[in-house]
Amino acid sequence: MGVEDEIKRLIKVCLSILASLCYTYFIASKIPKGKLRFFSLLPIFCLFTILPLFLSTALPAGVIALFITWVGSFKLLLFSFGLGPLSSGPPLNSLLLFIFTTCLPIKAKQDGQQHHQIAPNYKTPQNPKFPLNLPTKVLLFGILVALTDFTKYVHPNILLGQYCCMLYLFVDIIVGLSNATLRALLGVQLESPSNEPYLSTSLQDFWGRRWNLMVTNTLRHTVHKPVQLAMENFLGPKWAPLPAVFVAFLVSGLMHELIFFYMTRVPPTWEVTWYFVLHGMCLVVEFGVKRALSGGRWQLHWIVSMLLTIGFVVVTATWLFFPPLVRNGVDTRAIEECKELVVFMKEKLKWDGLHKI
Repeated sequence: MGVEDEIKRLIKVCLSILASLCYTYFIASKIPKGKLRFFSLLPIFCLFTILPLFLSTALPAGVIALFITWVGSFKLLLFSFGLGPLSSGPPLNSLLLFIFTTCLPIKAKQDGQQHHQIAPNYKTPQNPKFPLNLPTKVLLFGILVALTDFTKYVHPNILLGQYCCMLYLFVDIIVGLSNATLRALLGVQLESPSNEPYLSTSLQDFWGRRWNLMVTNTLRHTVHKPVQLAMENFLGPKWAPLPAVFVAFLVSGLMHELIFFYMTRVPPTWEVTWYFVLHGMCLVVEFGVKRALSGGRWQLHWIVSMLLTIGFVVVTATWLFFPPLVRNGVDTRAIEECKELVVFMKEKLKWDGLHKI
């Protein structure tokens, strides 16, 4: 299928999302929060679940699945009960802001707001900052995409490590561009999509306050907090956060499994679920060890902690996260789709320029 046909399909999907959110803003928001509003949004949840199936290319299907099927639906779930970023106003004070906030993994920044973390009682490590601005990320992503032309000369494990970097840059670029657009249109100050995850000194640091912060925030309100409250009756407030952390990672793994299905259209192998289950278990163990050693003097240097943390994330990703995509050729298809889109846009701009002349 050609690029133009896929763009037409994508436009239809976006119009469906727009119509759904107009219904939510003008009609569902007038229904009292609670079960009635939740039931009024059930058709929207069902629609958002099937929308990626209307797209035939891997990259757009994956983006729609992440932004709409997962994060957007979870935000609407919170909105059903008067919670989350969509309930900051009666609802948000403009339709455009409501649509952007639902569709994109963004969150308005509040004065004095601190980054939250899935794991509790975590202190920010004191280590240097090496921020990358958006143009630098775009440049680095372009270089990495260009280097994929030489994959036959690269060891497969090195290539998977390259994919880790590309995934980080791709997510940050998409969300960063969304932030810049919304800031220009509405003058809203937004949170950064991530916080230098390459400097993480522990799994708590990586997952809780550095990587994909909007997803972390969404999981905290939809999964972590309800599970923690439910488990406090059995385990007490001291240990209740631990099963809540594990369940949050389990849900994240299942949602990633769904995204991978939309991109591959093959039955799941559950490898990506095990990736997040493994990290959830390791994070719980890490949290318990830190509690046991609290007040002790023994502590690794931040450089050693950073290398161990990033090494563990990358190695486990090459073992469990990326293989389902590589095995089904999604990696090469997604890269080719990026290149085809760039060529298509260049040709359209060139044609439009000649037409104006």
